[in-house]
Amino acid sequence: MRRTKWKAASRAALALAGAGALAAGMALFATAPASAGTTLGASAAEKGRYFGTAVAGFKLSDSAYTTILNREFNMVTAENEMKIDATEPQQNQFSYGAADQIVNHARSRGMSVRGHTLAWHSQQPGWMQNMSGTALRQAMLNHVTQVATHFRGQVVAWDVVNEAFADGSSGARRDSNLQRTGNDWIEAAFRAADAADPNAKLCYNDYNTDNWTHAKTQAVYNMVRDFKSRGVPIDCVGFQSHFNNDSPYVSNYRTTLSSFAALGVDVQITELDIQGASATTYRSVVEDCLAVARCNGITVWGIRDSDSWRASQTPLLFNSNGSKKPAYDAVLAALNNGTTPPTTAPPTTVPPTTAPPTTAPPTTAPPTTAPPTTTPPGQGGCTATVTVNQWTGGFVANVRVTAGSSALNGWTVTIGLPSGATVTNAWSANRSGNTGTTNWTNVAYNGQVGAGQSTEFGFQANGTAGSLSPTCAAG
Repeated sequence: MRRTKWKAASRAALALAGAGALAAGMALFATAPASAGTTLGASAAEKGRYFGTAVAGFKLSDSAYTTILNREFNMVTAENEMKIDATEPQQNQFSYGAADQIVNHARSRGMSVRGHTLAWHSQQPGWMQNMSGTALRQAMLNHVTQVATHFRGQVVAWDVVNEAFADGSSGARRDSNLQRTGNDWIEAAFRAADAADPNAKLCYNDYNTDNWTHAKTQAVYNMVRDFKSRGVPIDCVGFQSHFNNDSPYVSNYRTTLSSFAALGVDVQITELDIQGASATTYRSVVEDCLAVARCNGITVWGIRDSDSWRASQTPLLFNSNGSKKPAYDAVLAALNNGTTPPTTAPPTTVPPTTAPPTTAPPTTAPPTTAPPTTTPPGQGGCTATVTVNQWTGGFVANVRVTAGSSALNGWTVTIGLPSGATVTNAWSANRSGNTGTTNWTNVAYNGQVGAGQSTEFGFQANGTAGSLSPTCAAG
């Protein structure tokens, strides 16, 4: 298969980079136009790796934002624009405009693109949330096929499945509508992605898998080992690495990366952010990646602190005004001081699979989920339901708009935010206002909602959500 040939070329390119053939390594992860050694992307490329960032499409009109993006990074991940609710808001009606904008911006400037994500229990559109069983399985596979086909040849790696394992000490799969279609749903998604985009690397992506001893880490490891033994097309594992005070960086992080790599997959750090942006921790993460031959690169989850999903924790490499932080200097120094990937093969010894500790690992996922709040139908004939995931200092709100007895041709949702709450990011809706009374209107692809049908949008905010009571009107 072409996948085998492409993978072989990838490993050869990295080995050549280690021997001094820089061009071979850079063919995989093209650099943005910058002087080698003075920017994150250029320095990473010298080591046969990439350094990327998550990008929000609506911020591409911000010149300060794009100046940093174009200068510093050689890999881009769409923050929300490739997720299920954005690309298939109504069943079999696909919308790629926002994602295409990001992909075109990146590729026209020599950056590579990671696709995120094809199958996930979260940010599903209303029509998918209402499905189950065989119908849901087929809809999921169709979504994977259609989206991967659309971006075929434009994406170097896909997060095929995202966050499918439960937190805690059980090592079990997460209970979700996709999991309830059958335990083989992850394998089915990977096979569908392989058929649709055979030259892209196919990754499993998750959070709280950084500590080698944790049950969740071991469960993902065992799944990957099983897939490799049976020829399931999995090429890489993504480690989100959202480090904070409750789930800090751990000294065995490098062991985790190298243990997965020993299974014959690449490893990628996919959503890195660190509470307080500790320069020491950022440097350690970079050094750990550089020490593992099959660690392809690092993506930070946003550019400036103001762009972060947890902005109050100041977790990124640039201040909100765009200035470089000490963590930036530490990362650049680590990249420039690091070594190119070794040409020796990774260890063949299979890491131990001893039982993990019985204590549950800390979680970076939002710890509390408020029950949905629904308003009765207004004169406009629609309802709005909001579900809130709250954590210290911020929250995510997912809002579901449902048409009444008549179809909607446009909608407006009004949400009053409590004092201290500020919207920092949003998807699948236009908004007016970031504090106090906020108004949300449909975007082009989700304004038409059939009678009794639903669509969704969401937003991230700093502060405490409290009790949100949305109202909905047609038009």
